[in-house]
Amino acid sequence: MFNNKVVLVTGGTGSFGKKFTEIVFKNYKVEKLIILSRDEYKQYEMNKVFPEDKYPVRYFLGDVRDRYRLCRAFEGVDYVIHAAALKQVPALEYNPTEAVKTNVVGADNIVDAAIDADVKKVIALSTDKAVNPINLYGATKLVAEKIFIAANAYGGAKVKFSVVRYGNVVGSRGSVIPFFLSLKKQGIKEFPITDKKMTRFWMTLEQSVDLVIKALDKAEGAEVFIPEIPSMKITDLAKAIEPDCKFKIIGIRPGEKVNEVLISEDEAKNVKIVDGIYVILPQFFEPKAIHKKYDKFLSVPEGFVYRSDKNDKWLKLEELQEMLKKLE
Repeated sequence: MFNNKVVLVTGGTGSFGKKFTEIVFKNYKVEKLIILSRDEYKQYEMNKVFPEDKYPVRYFLGDVRDRYRLCRAFEGVDYVIHAAALKQVPALEYNPTEAVKTNVVGADNIVDAAIDADVKKVIALSTDKAVNPINLYGATKLVAEKIFIAANAYGGAKVKFSVVRYGNVVGSRGSVIPFFLSLKKQGIKEFPITDKKMTRFWMTLEQSVDLVIKALDKAEGAEVFIPEIPSMKITDLAKAIEPDCKFKIIGIRPGEKVNEVLISEDEAKNVKIVDGIYVILPQFFEPKAIHKKYDKFLSVPEGFVYRSDKNDKWLKLEELQEMLKKLE
């Protein structure tokens, strides 16, 4: 799919972007991979790993807030992966306008630039926090999802816009894992836990990249792709890092849920199961290509909800420990 194609990743110097770059260069022969981000130092560091004189890579400084810059970056691009976002929950609550400028206005700019440049497909990354959001980050990502889905209804349907939505990623920036590992290195065995009942969906960076590649391949436009991934208890994660640890309950933080939801009961009536992936079909318009492709697949049962504490797949302690070995 990527062979002889030009691919652009926004926020490409982040955890996802670096893993995506590694996997693409390992498995495909792209014409060019464009890494668009606003941090020149991170591009400098990434260039040490994937230098421009050895890889078909182009580091492009720019911000998704700047539509004109996106138009320049998107010239000649076949596929766009939109990973750029502001994500830190408390920071966004205190700086709401900045969150809207990047996560919402930025999404709208991506749509306009992609249509103007005749990009073939755009896949936008979303989060479980967009489902029934209780914090501003989740709310902005919900709006961004709506922007990308609605984009298929205008622009002459030249560009296919779809979304992937998933949960926590092992080893990504902002994960609780580096914090727990640092406590272990300091010899601290009392780990702060917000709530013993807390559960989360969990996947690796490799799995997140695989999901995006599959979504890009399958997308007809207007779908939300969600992986079948396991859940884990936050207490099990702590025990996997330090088996002898004890817990200090500090209480749930503002804007945080005890359990996360990837598909709400209200969304379930539009969900199909396709090769181990849940696909949410659009509610407000129904492109013919969507019906033609997905009518043959099974729908989820009535009353279905995809919540981390009600999942039928759970990570075992040994599986968590195997994942963590790769990060230490």
